[in-house]
Amino acid sequence: MTINVLLADDYALVRVGFKLMLDAQPDLCVVGEAADGEQAVDLSRRLRPDVVVMDLHMPGMDGVRATELITAELPGVRVLALSTFDLDENVVAALRAGANGFLPKDVSPEELIEGVRVVYRGESAVAPRLLTRLIGAFVRTSPPRQEAAPELGGLTEREREILVLIARGRSNAEIAAELSVSPSTVKNHVTSLFAKIGVRDRAQAVIVAYEASLVHPGD
Repeated sequence: MTINVLLADDYALVRVGFKLMLDAQPDLCVVGEAADGEQAVDLSRRLRPDVVVMDLHMPGMDGVRATELITAELPGVRVLALSTFDLDENVVAALRAGANGFLPKDVSPEELIEGVRVVYRGESAVAPRLLTRLIGAFVRTSPPRQEAAPELGGLTEREREILVLIARGRSNAEIAAELSVSPSTVKNHVTSLFAKIGVRDRAQAVIVAYEASLVHPGD
């Protein structure tokens, strides 16, 4: 099945680059382009794309407001927000507006492509370095949990090590380099440990690591 994508960015050159990257994938198709938030909302209504790749900083109606309108009116349309800035308030604003994911604009083509696929599946796509800062801030302002920490006894030492690195914001590629193993080996470990601790994505895994006191805010 083809994933239909709408691009929203005020820079034509950025849209051209993203279109070339996404259209090169057999399962992705760019069906429209918007230069501001108002156009993004209008095209979303008319085209009903599966995913909108939304720049947050555009003239006129910005991406946060456009995201809010799209997700409220068109629940079947998912939004992957992008920003030049690694500011937590941008992450929070985009996610509160209904975005399914948030990535900085300096991500690799592979990360952008996978981000589109992840939000299309209904999962959350947030860059690891932003995710840990966001959850760390949440943990600092949340009351301590009264129940016991999740059971991690079934993890191998290597899986526990990888869980800690995930919670510190490392990507799979960075984990592979740090542990001197292949990315495919890391991917297999991640799949296994997610199954063992009962989580679906990295966001949930980071929360488990915090609740189990494997890492602490500020680590």
